[in-house]
Amino acid sequence: MNRQILRLAIPNIISNITIPILGMADTAIAGRLGGESTIGAIAIGTAIFGFIYWNCAFIRMGTSGMTAQAYGAGDFRETGNLLIRSLAVSLGIALLLLIFRHHLGNFTIWAMKAGGDIKEDVARYFFVRIWAAPATVSLYSIHGWFIGMQNAKLPMLVAILQNIVNVSASIVLVFPMGMGIAGVALGTVISQYFGLGLSCLLWFMRYREIRALIDLKAALRTKPMLRFFDVNKDIFLRTALNVLVYTFFTRSSAATGDLLILATNSILIQLFTFFSYMSDGFAYAAEAITGRFTGARDFFRLRKAIKYMFFWSLGIALLFVGVYIIFGSRIVGIFTDSAEIISTARHYLGWVIIVPLIGFAPFLMDGILIGATRTRILRNSMFIAAAAFFCVYYIFIPSLGNNALWLAFVVFLVVRGVSQYTLSDRLKILYRVEGGRPTGI
Repeated sequence: MNRQILRLAIPNIISNITIPILGMADTAIAGRLGGESTIGAIAIGTAIFGFIYWNCAFIRMGTSGMTAQAYGAGDFRETGNLLIRSLAVSLGIALLLLIFRHHLGNFTIWAMKAGGDIKEDVARYFFVRIWAAPATVSLYSIHGWFIGMQNAKLPMLVAILQNIVNVSASIVLVFPMGMGIAGVALGTVISQYFGLGLSCLLWFMRYREIRALIDLKAALRTKPMLRFFDVNKDIFLRTALNVLVYTFFTRSSAATGDLLILATNSILIQLFTFFSYMSDGFAYAAEAITGRFTGARDFFRLRKAIKYMFFWSLGIALLFVGVYIIFGSRIVGIFTDSAEIISTARHYLGWVIIVPLIGFAPFLMDGILIGATRTRILRNSMFIAAAAFFCVYYIFIPSLGNNALWLAFVVFLVVRGVSQYTLSDRLKILYRVEGGRPTGI
């Protein structure tokens, strides 16, 4: 069982690591362009696209869980049809994003409280990067499908090459070509279309048999499409609330009007993001494995897999705690050469150190519940956790300042995990069967 878990988790971890590394590279490039203001602009621009694209991440999650269940049941025609449904939804969303890009851009920049020179830089970044929308959203569908098919190696290959292209293109466009922050955005656009093209090529080469089974009419019929939307609407609401909290974190940092706090929080949240993507490697494996065993009705192996994945996730969390305790200040120095930012970051580093210990469990349970398509639990637990976040923030912000923001974030993670565990009856709900099928599926 451990070998099966690691076969899925390790490629997913490698794939996920490339995402925060890319964010770190963009922040590092910005730090050499204009110091605090440029770092802040990249942070706000990234947060805006995080808000947009993380809301689209329900496509990857829903596709992964449903495909894994079809794979476990041996219904390979349905696995192919699910990819068609997912891509149809992805392209529809991307088209809307491009049509309403000016309204969306102006509203989100206003909502993030970006002012002065930062506002101009954020606008430059946004109106270039938005053109990557069709590729970015389609990649959610394809990579979610790969994971559901128990294949984590192809997304890993695409992610590695895609991010090499991204960093290389950004460096060339920013420095030799002098495009500034727009060059960082254009580098991302180029890499997203490269990743989409490579993913399609690999799919055509690897899955010829499934390609022959796809029935376009059956894939786009009303009943299965409604089933796809039913699962995904809960994941969408859950993801929207999650993104709201993360975006509010950056917005609150910007709203202080203190560029030092904005830059410091932007760098420290990158450290959390790096851990979360590592931990999500096991969450993605949990989606694939839980979906497969749920589809096959093999609840004995499902229990065993969940137990093993819990201990692997805890190990990753302990590793990060140790790394941040020993090397935290040095890691901050990678992002900036500003002594003032590094000094300020030391005051808040303790929050980043404790986050892995409280964050690994809700991240893993996300994957388990997605694989089992127990999406209502995900939605309801996120409502509770988000409410706790905003309550703590507004109660303590007058007395604790920036520490209130970090305290609220920690409470958000704790409440999220406790709610998931409680609402799922300590995960026992996954193994209950009614009428020959698991409840809630």
